[in-house]
Amino acid sequence: MFLIKHGEAEILLGVFQFESAGMTSFMKELKPDSLEDIIAGVSLYRPGPMDQIPRYIKNKLDPEHSEYTHSALEPILNVTYGCMVYQEQVMQIVRDLAGYSLGRADLVRRAMGKKKLDVMAKERENFIHGQTDENGKVLIPGCIRNGITEEAANKIFDEMAEFAKYAFNKSHAAAYAVVAYQTAFLKTYYPAEFMAATLNSFLGNLDKVPEYINECKKLKIDILKPDINKSYTKFAVYGDKIRFGLGSIKNVGIAVVETIVKERKQNGEFKNFTDFCERMQGESVNKKCIESLIKAGAFDEFGETRATLLASFETILDTINNNNRKSYQGQVTMFDLGENEDLEKIKYNYAKMPELNEKELLSMEKEMLGIYITGHPLEKIKEQIQRRVNMDTLKLNKLKEESVEEYINLDGKLVKFAGIITSVKKKYTKRNTLMAFITIEDLYGECEIIVFDSCYSRSSNILLIDNIIIVDGKLSIREDEAPKIVANNITEFNENYIENNKSTEVRKNIKKPKVMVINITNLDEEKKSKLRGAIKFFNSERNNIAIKVKIEDKILPSGAIYVTDEIYEQFKDIVGEENIKLE
Repeated sequence: MFLIKHGEAEILLGVFQFESAGMTSFMKELKPDSLEDIIAGVSLYRPGPMDQIPRYIKNKLDPEHSEYTHSALEPILNVTYGCMVYQEQVMQIVRDLAGYSLGRADLVRRAMGKKKLDVMAKERENFIHGQTDENGKVLIPGCIRNGITEEAANKIFDEMAEFAKYAFNKSHAAAYAVVAYQTAFLKTYYPAEFMAATLNSFLGNLDKVPEYINECKKLKIDILKPDINKSYTKFAVYGDKIRFGLGSIKNVGIAVVETIVKERKQNGEFKNFTDFCERMQGESVNKKCIESLIKAGAFDEFGETRATLLASFETILDTINNNNRKSYQGQVTMFDLGENEDLEKIKYNYAKMPELNEKELLSMEKEMLGIYITGHPLEKIKEQIQRRVNMDTLKLNKLKEESVEEYINLDGKLVKFAGIITSVKKKYTKRNTLMAFITIEDLYGECEIIVFDSCYSRSSNILLIDNIIIVDGKLSIREDEAPKIVANNITEFNENYIENNKSTEVRKNIKKPKVMVINITNLDEEKKSKLRGAIKFFNSERNNIAIKVKIEDKILPSGAIYVTDEIYEQFKDIVGEENIKLE
């Protein structure tokens, strides 16, 4: 109850029916101290009954001053401090004040809820004056016969008619309130288990999962990367931490995970990478699956760098397959001789490689898991971003949950939005000019940016995967679509600034390379062919640098590619160090 009573919006994140900022604000003002208050809160926070919220809060804080249109309403409405909150109360009013039967009372409720004006007009007459049959027998006494004035009866009927358009039934609200209380209890006393279950319920939802990952950080719950010896299919709890599931890794299906877990349970944990490959050989774990597991960090506990495993795993798998083939044919291999310990050292050859840089590791993590787990490229500049933008995905999502009408009214609003580019899709306009649809991600989710030709021509050189940009533009809001931003101007974020140890901004006059210039003037046809092949091979959605080729005195654009230090070295080997440079 304390969590609901005193909670901020972020504290109530994940609590059933209480996540929205409006509902959270209502609960803080209401200060619920019983399940009855939560039931009322669930019912009142809807169009129509919402108008009663100020009155309900005022009367709850000072119940002695609750006002009733007629004293006959007090036994029915005292539990909700004089406010009509539930459909059952409407039925009770027409029964107690006008003498309706249960069945007839339900007909009134339905007529009001469906706005059947002709039925309501007839029932107003019955409610006030009653109804008799042709023999004068009283079928419905009516309010006047029960000592209630016509004026009061009319006012009560008007209140019921307005309220009943949107009213909840109490049994429904009570069920909601119980689940809300249970989820708040679980989040308070079992936060890791609660957040793991919540994350599992939103797997694949890239708007919600980052929000809940961020909530875990606020609750000081560490999210651990996948581990081949500890992970299961979904998010699972380890002490006060949550570990990512293997089943959420790209190219790793549920059946594969079940096979891995079964092997692990039957024959113990995997001792090292090659032990995994040997034991899973012949199962449904193919090369693509193993590559994805490596990129996601599932083998990190074995001590080899991901770069080493990526460079070695195919050779290791081929060695295992060849050895098994020879054993099947009855041949004796070198591995059938000698002691296991000595042979383990010479059995497989690892191509030892230094670990990839943090940016590359995070990029692979995002590619395989759909989200960043061990870090985020924007985390180190979070405060700088907050100082320079006025909109992020978290704010957009909260506004949408709070009020659809206010959310729609944001259409056309000028905003500043920053994030890292995760996707670039180019398209030719009817005028045969280029425009683009780019997806950028901030710390809380993703947003699509529409870049028309005029803006694209000014910023195309920085619209590269993994670039961090700041967008000035207009919100484009449609009721049944995700929000978009139409860009007016795009610049590279913080190009000339870095953070020092005291987290203050310091000027840095080093610019990040944007273009790779290759001089092909003196290259022979063989090298040109290799160069064309390399550019084609490294061109992908992750492109992060533009390519220009120099022929004599001419410099011509030649697309873009994804470049790392290792890839840049490969290009130097093809064309020669003297013929390539970064600008």
